[in-house]
Order: sequence, then structure tokens, then C-alpha cells
Amino acid sequence: MRELDDLFNQYGRMLGRSATPSAAGRDSNSAEWRPVANISETAGHYLIKAELSEVARKDIDVSVHEGVITIRGERRLENRSGAEKHHRIESFYGTFTRSFTLPADVDETKIEAESKDGALTVRLPKTEVRKPRPIAVQVR
Repeated sequence: MRELDDLFNQYGRMLGRSATPSAAGRDSNSAEWRPVANISETAGHYLIKAELSEVARKDIDVSVHEGVITIRGERRLENRSGAEKHHRIESFYGTFTRSFTLPADVDETKIEAESKDGALTVRLPKTEVRKPRPIAVQVR
């Protein structure tokens, strides 16, 4: 098991980053981390689903500015008693930020976000698409 872990960590170092959370977690319980996010689309809206297990709703901030939606937050390391000894912590703790450029057809005034069961779901409704119609211009 240790050899496989070392192989992943060596691979990550070759790429200039940690291949597993444990590589950063060995030296520190806190790090800037990046939650996984999936973006999908239906006829009426876009959805952003971010995995935010162990992140309290009060520690999540969602904002929109100049066509960019930003999700910020913090996963806090729970207070641990001296009776519990951890051999390995693979979860990242600390602050995070994810930003996504919004498509032009998003109605920024109707965006909704819900945090439930360790996931954040942001619903981005589309604006009504105006159908092109011919306009007659009088020639003088």
C-alpha cells in the first residue's frame, strides 16, 4: 500500500502538483483546495453541482459579478480531542474558490443555490430567447 501511495505522489510531483490529497495532508491539515464541480444544461437552465462534504452552509458564499459566478467557502477541521490519534488525513481543509464564466443567456437575477447532503447545487435559469421577427423599415 505504501509503495502505491509513493508512486502516486511521485507522479504528482512530476506534474508539479499533489496527485492525492494525502500528499499535502502529511505536512499540514490545511491547504487551499478545489472542490469537484459538474456543470450540466437542460432546455431551461444550467446546473452547477459542487461536492462540498463537511462544509457548513454558513461557510459557503455564492456571488455573481460581471458575468462570473464565484463559489467560495471553507472546510473547517473539526476540534479533535487528544484521545483520538490519526494515522492519515486525506481530506483537504481550509478555504476554496471556484469561478465560472456565465453563458450570455443566464438570467443573473434568478440564480438559486442549495446546500444539501454534502453537495451545493446552483441553478442558473436561462432567459427567454426572443424569436427573431422581421421589422419593416420605410425607405424615403
